[in-house]
Amino acid sequence: MAERAPLSVAVIGAGRMGADHVRRIHEVTSGARVAAVADVDAERAKSVAARVDGCTAHADPVAAMAADGVDAVLIASPGPAHEAALLAAFERDLPVLCEKPLTPDAASALRVLEAEQRLGHRRVQVGFMRRYDPEYVKLKGLLTTGQLGRPLMLHNRHRNVTSPPFFTSSMLVTDSVAHEADATRWLLGHEITAVTVLRPTPSAGAPDGLQDPQFVVFETDGGVLSDVEIFVNCGFGYQVQAELVCERGTARVGDGHALVTNMAGRWGGTIAQDWTERFETAYDREIQSWVDATRRGEVTGPSAWDGYAATAVCEAGVRALRDGGRVEVELVDRPALYA
Repeated sequence: MAERAPLSVAVIGAGRMGADHVRRIHEVTSGARVAAVADVDAERAKSVAARVDGCTAHADPVAAMAADGVDAVLIASPGPAHEAALLAAFERDLPVLCEKPLTPDAASALRVLEAEQRLGHRRVQVGFMRRYDPEYVKLKGLLTTGQLGRPLMLHNRHRNVTSPPFFTSSMLVTDSVAHEADATRWLLGHEITAVTVLRPTPSAGAPDGLQDPQFVVFETDGGVLSDVEIFVNCGFGYQVQAELVCERGTARVGDGHALVTNMAGRWGGTIAQDWTERFETAYDREIQSWVDATRRGEVTGPSAWDGYAATAVCEAGVRALRDGGRVEVELVDRPALYA
């Protein structure tokens, strides 16, 4: 029996995320190859494509999708470019892994939902990689067994060493807390119904004008409160932690104590310095899962509905940050395609 040909992927976006996915597909993932790379910076696209034999470079995403043999698309371009790339992929009925956000706002995310529904089948998996992190998977599995009883609260901490120079106060919600919005929905199986953002005195380590840290509170339709400490200029490391508080016990992930040393009168370990280190395994598993499902003719993982819901939560969060108070999340009824 002849071996199936590898999945030929067009990677849209050759920045840090896109280049890392090109490396991952080329060196780590089985059953896939990078056939084309696109970036608005044509020289950057050429540089990244040159790392893979037979990979073509393009300045136009549509040209990359139309490249010879392309079977699927991975979108890792900036959020504002996602809608156009997704619609172009739909025109070719190509399966897509789209890095978060699905789109930057709920209105454009709804347009994507409507376009996918017109296809009559799912084509999009959204890149919420925490669903593939071994620790988060264990936490979800433990909660599903019912041993801890009914969940009451979820505490989240999300810390970065420093923020990029272009980061704004609202981006702490849209670019960082978006992950906790999805993790809350996925772990609990609830929709988030309202958001409150509290603003402590900014850290001296935060750039002028940046509201950092922030304390975000989600309310869910299952009666659970989920809070997020987002601190993107903590200075000491990259930490993502979650603790479930349930009726009969608690469970926590993200402490990073896999290796503890005792030496020279001290004990301790190391703290990851960025997301590529902390979630390397999650990204590897996410991409492999997407490739395997696509080769089977299936679409699994976080859906376009999940992308839309997280975007709507973040939209409410930005309003809560700007105006203060509690802001309700506005969601349309979930379409049958995503039931």
